[in-house]
Amino acid sequence: MSTTSAAGELIAEHAKEEQHLSAGLDISQAFPQATPASKFPHSVSDYYQLDDLLTPEERAIRIRVRETAERDIAPIIAKYWERAEFPFEIVPNLAKLKVAGGTIKGYGCPGLSVVGSALAMAEIARVDASCSTFMMVHTCLAMLTIAMCGSEEQKQKYLPSLARLDTIACWALTEPDFGSDASSLSTTATKVEGGWLLNGQKRWIGNSTFADISVIFARNTQTNQINGLLVKKGAPGFSATKIQNKIGLRVVQNGDIVLRKVFVPDEDRLTGINSFKDTAKVLAVSRIVVAWQPIGISMGVYDMCHRYLQERKQFGAPLASFQLVQEKLVRMLGNIQAMALMGWRLCKLYEAGKMTPGQASLAKAWNTLRARETVALGRELLGGNGIMADFLVAKAFCDLEPIYTYEGSYEVNSLVTGREVVAWSVGIDKVQLFDVPDLQLWY
Repeated sequence: MSTTSAAGELIAEHAKEEQHLSAGLDISQAFPQATPASKFPHSVSDYYQLDDLLTPEERAIRIRVRETAERDIAPIIAKYWERAEFPFEIVPNLAKLKVAGGTIKGYGCPGLSVVGSALAMAEIARVDASCSTFMMVHTCLAMLTIAMCGSEEQKQKYLPSLARLDTIACWALTEPDFGSDASSLSTTATKVEGGWLLNGQKRWIGNSTFADISVIFARNTQTNQINGLLVKKGAPGFSATKIQNKIGLRVVQNGDIVLRKVFVPDEDRLTGINSFKDTAKVLAVSRIVVAWQPIGISMGVYDMCHRYLQERKQFGAPLASFQLVQEKLVRMLGNIQAMALMGWRLCKLYEAGKMTPGQASLAKAWNTLRARETVALGRELLGGNGIMADFLVAKAFCDLEPIYTYEGSYEVNSLVTGREVVAWSVGIDKVQLFDVPDLQLWY
């Protein structure tokens, strides 16, 4: 055997050994004392039997989505989260749920109640927050914008395919220079013969790297008002680059969008968006769903901890038998009951036409704050395994951080609610209130 071939064999053998070592043991073999999240635990967080508040249709939606998420998402999602890749293989199963389009009626959309749409996103978030965010961006931002602000022709052209998830949409408002100050965006739309030319940049746009349709918000150079336009995948001058190195919602493909003289024909301008106030109508609904995402995340973390603590033994007894452990579980459980009640009531206020922006902002701010506490307690309860994505809690801990900030940070949402309650208390004409621009969106 030549020296060259012998060296080649040694290199190949070494490569195989390194591959084996890097793969590591399967988590079930490495830690057989507790079941990983790939086999998702049963739901045990409805301590106050809040399901009784739901209609039969809403309960059926919850069951359907929960079963699909546990069966199709849970077994595979940790590896996608680790690689920061999107699991396109689950899209057909998400389509079969028939929840894309949420509350939109007609055009192939399901016409769910607000509670039903929120429940669907929460149940996906219970297993994986990234997949929930993917669906929420597609449904509660992009599709809802077309439904609320598009022409009849635009609705008929785009919504049926989007409802089937045959095509995917993203929603592009946030810019590098404008987050919380979203209404001050600098991307421009200039009128030309037969259409519009878009120039500018967008950042943190979820689904943007693979979306078939992008809802782009730009400042009309003639009126100085915000307009909405639909840009199709592959349009000349349009590019979307994936944002790397995120610590949360790693499965969501957030992108930086660059628009260089992108031509949009007149028929793809959303005629119902003529100012930022029109955009705010969509945000009012999407903020309800965002307030439900932390509910779902907290439910999943509690369910995982509840099972883990009964399986995992220390000092000769299950961890669940120790009183300090039980106290943390009780705090988590109490948070979930309160969050769910606030989320349910918010939906009912919206359905009755009574919901105010401040009420939506309070639910989003308070629920994400309580969810932060809940997942942190779960992280403590799982000890060393609390930093492993295999047991859900570490992934949920990281995924909640961007949710705490997107669609309005805790502080900005608090200002929105604070401004409203002060106005209610002393009369809007008697106080000078800081004019908080509408909220930042990390989509």
